[in-house]
Amino acid sequence: MKRSEKLEHSPEQLEFFEKLQTLKQEFDLIFKSEFNRSLPFADLIFDRWERAKSLGFGEGSSIYDSSYVFGEISVGQKTWIGPFTVLDGSGGLSIGSNCSISSGVQIYSHDSVNWAVSGGTSPYEYAPVQIGNNCYLGPNAIISAGVILGDGCIVGANSFVNKSFPAGSKIAGSPARNISPASK
Repeated sequence: MKRSEKLEHSPEQLEFFEKLQTLKQEFDLIFKSEFNRSLPFADLIFDRWERAKSLGFGEGSSIYDSSYVFGEISVGQKTWIGPFTVLDGSGGLSIGSNCSISSGVQIYSHDSVNWAVSGGTSPYEYAPVQIGNNCYLGPNAIISAGVILGDGCIVGANSFVNKSFPAGSKIAGSPARNISPASK
């Protein structure tokens, strides 16, 4: 029994569901043969460059359908924002041009710690985040509120960045620290 048959649906709904499944299979074949990849259905049917354009991001930037976007965000040109990312611009977020924001990256411009530990009596705290041009944020990196990363920064995978770093920094760890040879 197919999943669609387990629930009660009208014949029209079942027909539509079958058409969606066929469309998914057709797109899977196309993407596998042309690009050697398999993607979630939403990322197959929604154009990531069009989504970026609709969000007001710079020319040539892209963002996957699986990415969450909140608040005020500006993104420069030719920036790639990978799947399963969180971009929180509730306190303001600026990402430069030619950046690579890897899969699973989370960037926050608000903090709810004091709100939570006060039992909800303290307000959320907001502080803008700025990511310079030509930056690379590795998979699953987390950037907290108020952080400024200068141009050309590299952030290692799984890093927690809770303070600012100047241009050209190579940072990694939890909490992140500068691991550039010149900083040692």
